[in-house]
Amino acid sequence: MTIEEERVLLLVEDDAAFARTLGRSFERRGYKVLLAENVDEASGLLVDHTPGYAVVDLKLKGNSSGLACVQMLHQHDPEMLIVVLTGFASINTAVEAIKLGACQYLAKPSNTDDIEAAFGHVAGATEIEVSSRSTSIKTLEWEHIHAVLAETDFNISETARRLGMHRRTLARKLEKQRIK
Repeated sequence: MTIEEERVLLLVEDDAAFARTLGRSFERRGYKVLLAENVDEASGLLVDHTPGYAVVDLKLKGNSSGLACVQMLHQHDPEMLIVVLTGFASINTAVEAIKLGACQYLAKPSNTDDIEAAFGHVAGATEIEVSSRSTSIKTLEWEHIHAVLAETDFNISETARRLGMHRRTLARKLEKQRIK
């Protein structure tokens, strides 16, 4: 990678206001920012540009998947540092994102400092403290709900059917746990 390529960042985010804000913040830090709203737009940008970094939202509008985007970007350039940013964090999607080529996985709200730190923290760390507290039933339920949501491309009706619960019950649970 040349020095110029190292500072090119591809931002795949369908929330235009958030993408503009985050993009400007990275531009102030010396990055050339390329914006895409979905996998197809990101793929099109790779024809003319060689980003060294990418920030990918996990949940994109329509049929576009952040995980599919991570896979496509990693296949295009295995050296690209890819951070997945999501308001729907779960262990399952974190594991899948890393398997598909992401170097880090961050839950929203995350800022430019957090993302830049994630780019710099690619190798694992043995100093991370392992919690002695077991995972609560509510946390396990929440992670399972999010795993099924991701499997169904965030279709609430289909998720409720697969979980064996009424759609309104699921909607209430999701409303209580609003993550942005």
